[in-house]
Amino acid sequence: MSAPSSSSSRRARLEQWAPGLRVLRTYDRSWLSKDLVAGLVLSALLIPQGMAYAELAGLPAITGLYTTVICLLAYAIFGPSPRLVLGPDSSLGPMIAAAILPLAAGSVDRAVGLAGTLALLVGAICVIAAVARLGFVADLISKPVRMGYLAGLAVTIAVGQLPKLLGFSVDADSFVQEVRAIVTQLGQTNFWTFAVGLLTLVIIVGLRRWAPRAPGILFAVFAAIVVTSLLNLAAHDVATVGVLPQGFPLPQLPRASLSDLPILIATAFGISLVAIGDTISTSAGFASRQGLEIDANQELVGIGAANVLAGFFQGFPISTSSSRTAVAEQSGAKTQLTGVVSAAVVLVMLLFLPGLVRNLPQSALAAILIVAAAGLLDLEGLRQLLLDSQSEFVLAIICALGVIFIGVLQGILVAILLSVFQLFARIWRPRWAVMGREDGLPGFQDLQRHPAARPLPDILIIRWSAPLMFANATVFRSVVREQLTQRDPQPKWVVIAAEPITELDTTAGDMLRDLDLELNAKGIHLAFAELQGPVREHLIKLGLQKTIDARNFYPTLDTAIEAIAEQAPTE
Repeated sequence: MSAPSSSSSRRARLEQWAPGLRVLRTYDRSWLSKDLVAGLVLSALLIPQGMAYAELAGLPAITGLYTTVICLLAYAIFGPSPRLVLGPDSSLGPMIAAAILPLAAGSVDRAVGLAGTLALLVGAICVIAAVARLGFVADLISKPVRMGYLAGLAVTIAVGQLPKLLGFSVDADSFVQEVRAIVTQLGQTNFWTFAVGLLTLVIIVGLRRWAPRAPGILFAVFAAIVVTSLLNLAAHDVATVGVLPQGFPLPQLPRASLSDLPILIATAFGISLVAIGDTISTSAGFASRQGLEIDANQELVGIGAANVLAGFFQGFPISTSSSRTAVAEQSGAKTQLTGVVSAAVVLVMLLFLPGLVRNLPQSALAAILIVAAAGLLDLEGLRQLLLDSQSEFVLAIICALGVIFIGVLQGILVAILLSVFQLFARIWRPRWAVMGREDGLPGFQDLQRHPAARPLPDILIIRWSAPLMFANATVFRSVVREQLTQRDPQPKWVVIAAEPITELDTTAGDMLRDLDLELNAKGIHLAFAELQGPVREHLIKLGLQKTIDARNFYPTLDTAIEAIAEQAPTE
């Protein structure tokens, strides 16, 4: 009995790290037709997008297809979500290009090597995060800051693709210079290049509007190729993709020098945050619709493995695509086999039909990227953010402007710093309220939100809605002092409604000890109501009950007020 048990245990551990093996073992044959159809439909979208996003990253279009094949196969083995689709992503392309192009100095081979190294680093960070159970790191970038970052990317990508859409090139080092160059060179627009790019754009947008389930990108790419071929637009200087290199690369370690590593490592951390956030949020969103739970740390393993393997096959960092995942779901995908089928289709094209897309215009790829950029710009979300929280809206706009005018890599740093600042600001200047009673309402109300409410005689009640720690201890003391000076006659009791206080550190403990002594000297008592057990235990460890009377800790505000009322006649 021990041998089978041991074998099952080893298999369970192996399948925990490689969920695809469990899918293979338990696969239901009735799913096969649906996975095959979904994989074929998805491949039609992956081929043009893979090439477009590779060029967005400053790399040859073919590397986007190499990356697509490898990451789909890797996630099919190591990824836990049955429908999640990984691949080259529009939100990562500008970050990759900003890191590798200055280091490559015009060398395509060097750019490919740097991109592969970057993929290895991103993969290593994700896997290490998974082993350390750090799936929560995706929360380091708040939603408003993320919205602003993506909005800035949308503008940067769209403007960057305009020259390719119009049929000329610009040489600019900044967003402002790029816009100026585009405006001054409008007279050099190639009509045929612009026309076929515009046709692609109209078909994609039109089908999304009128037939959202139709593979708009596939139809648009097919139309662009047909028009280019029939009208021989190459003779009119319309740039095309050309015949792709035939075959698939053998695995090899990408090359990068030690001097390149600082910028690559810094960029890898930024890309990892974005990729992890995309993957976990997309996985959770699609899983919730099926009533399923996700394993965030296993998702990190999946995306980490996909990036590592992509790095060995002339690939670049990848993330999750909600749009491609939606296509897979709408097409009836049941398991990770969908990705395997899509990878096989792309691989067949590379091995046997490398000239299939030779007449695909570069302006069509630019149109695809412009549409993708528009998808990053959540105007409705920004509008709602403006209505809900103007301060968070301002943060989003600052982040967007940082990406546009400072740079993509600097923009992700701005995003992280803004998120951290936002968190610190809420701890440093937390919400607090003076509480009172209002006739006809139970409990205690915020005096500012309930103008009819009145404070209790001789008692100042303050609700502190944050951890009490070094960052806000001085603010807490100032609030108590200020509110006491505004009451005439001055209250004899200060009661802290402490249920929202989840943490108390030594700095705050010292402050409370000094504040209690200060209040006692004025004949004022300090009391706490609704203090959480762990916080009270820590407060006792800090020795605060040596100065604050042990009787001044109450389970509820009502019991605190009743007890104070009973003591009043004797004082």
